[in-house]
Amino acid sequence: MDRIELDRVSKRYVLGEQRNAREALGAAARRLLRGEREEIRELWSLRDVSFTVGDGEALGVVGRNGAGKSTILKILAGITEPTLGVSRTRGRVAALLEVGTGFHPELTGRENVYFNGAILGMTRRDIVARFDRIVEFAGTERFLDTPIKRYSTGMQLRLGFAVAAHLEPDVLVVDEILAVGDAEFQRKCIGRIAAAGQEGRTVVFVSHDLETLATICRRSVWLEAGRVRGSGPTADIVRRYLGSGLSAPGAQWTPLRSGPVTVGNVRVLAADGRAGTALLRDEPVRVEVDFSLDEEVRGLVVNVFVTTGRGITVLDLFADRSSLERVGPGRYCAQVTIPPVLNAGDYALGLWMGSAHEKFIDERAAVSFALDGAAPDDAEGLLVLDLPFTVRPLPEHR
Repeated sequence: MDRIELDRVSKRYVLGEQRNAREALGAAARRLLRGEREEIRELWSLRDVSFTVGDGEALGVVGRNGAGKSTILKILAGITEPTLGVSRTRGRVAALLEVGTGFHPELTGRENVYFNGAILGMTRRDIVARFDRIVEFAGTERFLDTPIKRYSTGMQLRLGFAVAAHLEPDVLVVDEILAVGDAEFQRKCIGRIAAAGQEGRTVVFVSHDLETLATICRRSVWLEAGRVRGSGPTADIVRRYLGSGLSAPGAQWTPLRSGPVTVGNVRVLAADGRAGTALLRDEPVRVEVDFSLDEEVRGLVVNVFVTTGRGITVLDLFADRSSLERVGPGRYCAQVTIPPVLNAGDYALGLWMGSAHEKFIDERAAVSFALDGAAPDDAEGLLVLDLPFTVRPLPEHR
């Protein structure tokens, strides 16, 4: 039996200023007097999306930011309705989309477990029966009688996930929510999601962590610009998704914009900076990221990482944080030279930009590249290198 069925689902959002009824009537009257027609700007977040998920199956959803992944999850969770098409979900649904949003800051951790559990559909008897397991999973025993407003973001995440994860639903819908958790807690959450699948629950999992996605989900759907570009075994979908890149060598780069950050270009070049030349496994390569800021950003983080065709991150690089404490408006170039530590083969270069409090850019496959040379060996491990990764201002005319 199919627990989830989406049949030619489309979702439209109307862009523009939100008005109350009085303002809307006034604006309509002014347009009528002037003989003007209202211009409606719209965005189709999803277009003719169809797929099914069987009972006890775990389905992954991949795609770049803005592809429509979160919109699908909100439709499955009943938070929003499709504009066109039909969405059917059978059984009790738990949605882990924005963990902790049901917490009241003035209530204690103990009170919020009951409060949030009730919002998620648990009875008081359910919560009492699972209370000890929830608290043990969250690891917040010492702070149960402390108001939630004094919890750190990570502590609120732990408690929120613990409550939602013990709802024991028929369908578990999970968005990319683990980015702010520590490594130990992420492992516990991933284990809990995997256990839900093993218990026969249906799971729909969205994540930029493709290695975790491949571990949990045997089948995945690839979304691009609101449409299904591919569907099939997760290993195959991940390989195609990363191989497509946002900008293959020689292709036209599409600028990325989020918040105050605009990424104008990302390049992987030979060590001497020449474009259009072969990248060799036994020679360094240079990575350059051109970006601009519309306003000052405090504690800017610039992170580039290299991923294999199987979605495994093998190299992680961070810009010097001491030079990014306060970065004012302007145009910049982040640059790093990677020594010959990678095997020959195909790779995707990812980009993450944000601050301690906010994520701006998160692209797993910003650009694809290949290293030529001797055949790669089978060993793969994560390298976190301390390299001179610099960020310098660009002249206005560049």
